[in-house]
Amino acid sequence: MHRILVFACALALLLPAAAVPAGKTEPPKQQLDQIKNRIEALTQKLDTTKEAHTEATDALKQSERAISQTNRTLYEITRQQTEKKQILETLQQQQSGLEQTISRQQQMLAEQMRQQYLNGQQSYLQILLSQQDPDAVSRQVHYFSYVARARAQLIESLRENRQRVASLNQQTAATLAQIEALRSERMSQRQQLESEKKQRKTVMLSLAKQIKAQRGEISKLRRDEKRLSDLVRRLARIVPAQPKRSKPSALGKNEALPTAALDSRNFAALRGKLRLPVRGEIANRYGSTREDSGVSWKGLFIRAAEGSTVKTIASGTVVFADWLRGFGNLLIVDHGGNYMSLYGNNQALLRAVGDEVTAGDDIAAVGNSGGNTESGLYFEMRHQSRPFDPLNWCTLR
Repeated sequence: MHRILVFACALALLLPAAAVPAGKTEPPKQQLDQIKNRIEALTQKLDTTKEAHTEATDALKQSERAISQTNRTLYEITRQQTEKKQILETLQQQQSGLEQTISRQQQMLAEQMRQQYLNGQQSYLQILLSQQDPDAVSRQVHYFSYVARARAQLIESLRENRQRVASLNQQTAATLAQIEALRSERMSQRQQLESEKKQRKTVMLSLAKQIKAQRGEISKLRRDEKRLSDLVRRLARIVPAQPKRSKPSALGKNEALPTAALDSRNFAALRGKLRLPVRGEIANRYGSTREDSGVSWKGLFIRAAEGSTVKTIASGTVVFADWLRGFGNLLIVDHGGNYMSLYGNNQALLRAVGDEVTAGDDIAAVGNSGGNTESGLYFEMRHQSRPFDPLNWCTLR
């Protein structure tokens, strides 16, 4: 009897079944439909101006946009694959834990049955007839009642845990199927990307001389600069208050990247604490003269390998993510307080208008879109739509 009670007490430790944690619910996103529509209208207006299709680089617009979109799709597929693999790992851990619990419960149930067999199968009537002392009879009846309830609970817990294992098996199979579907989609997107890159290369080769000649035109560069300035001013109104050219010598090397430690609720307080958005050589500085035209740089050109990750310098909201003549695939982040950061000439834009970003988030991949001959990032910072020197705000290391 003592041994039966020991098993019954130990049973209480095994009864709670492992529950599948509820999935994380994402907080509702801020409603930005109206702002997005106004930005989209502004982008369409940029495409329909009388000068919208007069330059050689405009022939690259369609292919560079397509490359950016495909890269973004691949980025999202990779992110989803990572999430699904994490879910799969969690499911497998839960299943392993449940199977261990079931094994212990089965061992305990078997031991209870063995003890009952050794002690004999006694009914309540036999207990009443075999005992002289009424108190002893009462204790015996209570013990047998407790053991019977514990055994019933153990059997019910076993049943529930087996059902959970079956459910986990179904979830695991579904997750594996999703991962395989994502893998197939990723392969298809890769093939599409290679095709789009070949198409862009063909256009670049056919227009190489024309693009090179236009890049040296002062009037073109000034038009590009004005176009960007007009865009930033309009965005500021839409978004709520928030001889043969030789290669330039490197003026510094950026090694450190932004981290999520910064909070741009007061962006002005971050002066001197920011990091540049990509690792690479600073080939041109703010205010320096462009050797091909004599026009001054309004930002930095950071030479970097194609495909390198571009990170946002601080938290904010993406207010522009599209192709713009002279700057290729361009992304603009509003940091509040009339401060914006601009990231141009990208191969791919990984975020869309309305996305909330924090310091250190991946937002783009380095490229040479917009007719650039070199791979790198064009980076600007602006306050009240006017550009200022990023190196007064960002550290190189």
